[in-house]
Amino acid sequence: MKEWSAPMRPNRLVLIAPLALVPALIGCHSQPVSSGLAPAALQAVVADPGLPDGDADSGREALARGIDALFKAPEAGETRALLVYHDGKLVAERYGPGYDRNTRFISWSMAKSITGVLIGMLVSDGRLRLDDPAPIPTWQRPGDPRGEITLRQLLQMRSGLRHVEGGDPPFRSDEVRMLFLDGRDDMARYAEDQPLEYDPGRKWVYSTNTSVILADLAARVLAPAGDPESRRRAVADYLRTRLFDPVGMHSAVPEFDASGTFLGGSVVDATARDWGLFGEFLRHKGAAGGSQLVPRQWIDFMTAPSPREAQYGAQLWLNRRPTTGAASLFPERGPSDLFACEGHLGQFVLVSPSLHLVVVRLGMTPEDHLDRVASRLGDIVGLFR
Repeated sequence: MKEWSAPMRPNRLVLIAPLALVPALIGCHSQPVSSGLAPAALQAVVADPGLPDGDADSGREALARGIDALFKAPEAGETRALLVYHDGKLVAERYGPGYDRNTRFISWSMAKSITGVLIGMLVSDGRLRLDDPAPIPTWQRPGDPRGEITLRQLLQMRSGLRHVEGGDPPFRSDEVRMLFLDGRDDMARYAEDQPLEYDPGRKWVYSTNTSVILADLAARVLAPAGDPESRRRAVADYLRTRLFDPVGMHSAVPEFDASGTFLGGSVVDATARDWGLFGEFLRHKGAAGGSQLVPRQWIDFMTAPSPREAQYGAQLWLNRRPTTGAASLFPERGPSDLFACEGHLGQFVLVSPSLHLVVVRLGMTPEDHLDRVASRLGDIVGLFR
């Protein structure tokens, strides 16, 4: 489990954007389809999606069926949006009832990948250093072993800080306490106050709180004054001017806590198309609109396995056999270069540079069924191999 969502959220965190009331009308094609496939399913796919095998009509139908399975299969939960970009073109787009291309969807942990890019830009600017101790003032006191934690280790989820993600009962989980309970007014302080449980760098532990520490580091660099409004404005402006606008993610809205810390582990709202554009930005190794927004080497770093967990990079999931536990994606049958932004309840932005492919799936699926969603997404990816 990557994180947990409380049924009631604090009013100060605007976590879910209002839903559009009019369903999307995707495409205008009308032609006979095979038995069992509704015309609306075929209309969600362009006439020739560019599949490598078969003619355009059979490829279109195969992709429509793969997408339809995610909307209809009970074990997949509720799919709210499914988009496919191939060779930079939007070749399929479908929404569930009550959602459309103007709906902002919550990121949950997909926000971690945005935080990873944010930190990469600050490293490129020379304002943070990857292998220096993370400049958290409370960790720099004489004798504090946390002073050895580097930025690299935070990005790769191997800080050594004590953390429980997705605990049982949920209210004992550290990300729940940080987001909704005693840490909610100053989330970075809650996360940074945790003691070491392991030597820095020795063990991989998935941690939403670690991504909030990274977001706090960005705010400390961009807003030295330290007041909440300055922190909020500085990080929001930096994300807007350096990432969201150049990529074309004009709908993206990052959320902040009362202390002005970006909720970099779990809350960015954006439309499905804009999540697809973020995937395209990653596919092009940090470039968009002819400009290199973050060094290509930084995306290489984000997509390289963490030394302690092969299926995780730096704020991105990788399609590799896990070092421990179950696979998050589908390493036995997917391309080895595929990586993903992933979020609680089945949010996915899948990216395969070798297949020139980005697949976005947004929805609500119980954690114990996410492997089935991943498998069906693997079916879609497999059509382009």
